[in-house]
Amino acid sequence: MTFSPGAVLAPAVDWLNQNLHPLFGAIAAVVNAVVNAVVGTVQAVLLWPPALAVIAVVAVLALVLLGWRMAVLALVALGFCLVMNLWKQSMETVALVVVAVAISVAIAVPLGILAARRPRVEAALRPVLDIMQTVPPWVYLIPAVIVFSLGQVPAIIATIVYGVPPMLRLTTLAFKQVPKGLMELGQAIGAEPRTIMTKIEVPAAMPTLVVGLNQCILLSLAMVVLAGLVGAGGLGAEVTRGLTRMEMGLGLRAGLVIVAVAILLDRLSRAALQRDRSRGAA
Repeated sequence: MTFSPGAVLAPAVDWLNQNLHPLFGAIAAVVNAVVNAVVGTVQAVLLWPPALAVIAVVAVLALVLLGWRMAVLALVALGFCLVMNLWKQSMETVALVVVAVAISVAIAVPLGILAARRPRVEAALRPVLDIMQTVPPWVYLIPAVIVFSLGQVPAIIATIVYGVPPMLRLTTLAFKQVPKGLMELGQAIGAEPRTIMTKIEVPAAMPTLVVGLNQCILLSLAMVVLAGLVGAGGLGAEVTRGLTRMEMGLGLRAGLVIVAVAILLDRLSRAALQRDRSRGAA
């Protein structure tokens, strides 16, 4: 005899849809409005200027703030997106990733700090995080699509859920690894808890936080691309189109552009955080 989870979950989902449909509809409407407004604004900012202007601005900012290597990387990566004729899709993907990562970090970092200070909270979160990181990424799209239908909203929701666990785990690890001697030194000189947090704990935890942010960015990008299956648009839609139409050239171009965007986001975020850390140390 084989047990099917669907035989139990399907009636439950049907009951929820029949009895709580107005509630889910109201929640979906609010989330749709907020997400579409935020993502739409970021996409509009990226797509309104000419592509060459965006590339030039990013390269100049990278040169001034992060050095010539980051400027060259920005020129090459963004120029490749433009040459491959996938500029609009690339900016849509970048906007989705930026919004999803920002929300994921805003959720994960406070929870990670709390878990580092409260062993019971960490013990309660650990099995939840284990399950979240074990479930295949495309499974997250199923409940998101059921509640929020197709489009960018289920993509953002699924991406946030997928990006929180690595950031949360590494935030907890980072703050647990802060040397106790530094903490005691701060307390001995009479520093306030807020000062100890910003001047001692955060700089000491920054290397591990950088790793967590990079993991969050790359996993979020992978989920956003996968979300092309549910109408999220961007580069994921081009990959899906290439697969469904058996267009090898389109799929290959989109895949290479995804690699370029991933490398750019990873290197820029790492360089920016390391720069802030060196400033704090100075």
